[in-house]
Amino acid sequence: MDFCAIDFETATHERHSACELGICVVENSQIISTKTWLIKPPSFPYFNQRNIDVHGILPNDVKDAPTFDEIWYEVQEMMYGTLMIAHNASFDAGVLRSCLDYYGMFKPNLNYLCSIQVAKKSWNYLPKYGLKHLAETHQIKFKHHRAGDDAEACARISLLAFEKLFITRNEEIQESFQSKLKKL
Repeated sequence: MDFCAIDFETATHERHSACELGICVVENSQIISTKTWLIKPPSFPYFNQRNIDVHGILPNDVKDAPTFDEIWYEVQEMMYGTLMIAHNASFDAGVLRSCLDYYGMFKPNLNYLCSIQVAKKSWNYLPKYGLKHLAETHQIKFKHHRAGDDAEACARISLLAFEKLFITRNEEIQESFQSKLKKL
């Protein structure tokens, strides 16, 4: 299986205010790389305190960081031709869409899937499906609400879930989750 898991952290309630992006690339069902970018959001230097309380990223942390449009081509190369998976994918896909719209960039032709849906299909007996709870259940250690760590935890959980469902190829993901797959 080939896919990338992504996660965004935002500076404000606005979807285009990405301040951190993490991508974990999976090829042949193996994690091959995880990369994180701090991003200077359009709202800089303003960050909402609620957002800071969640992820701990401060305006000073991104003052010298590139803007989303400056990292997009590198990001897109890592995502090229793969399925995108995110935990609570509607949020992360919305941030990606909004950032691309804000900078007037074309959206890639990409399918995405929510790892919550994958987890619910694999472990329908769990009381909670949050990333932290799933990671604890499967002894995955990570720093919650930091984009690279969240993306890698999402990838690891997805791989375990696919294994439990005996899914070994991208075509089987499409068959099993056809109604849950969305287009960016």
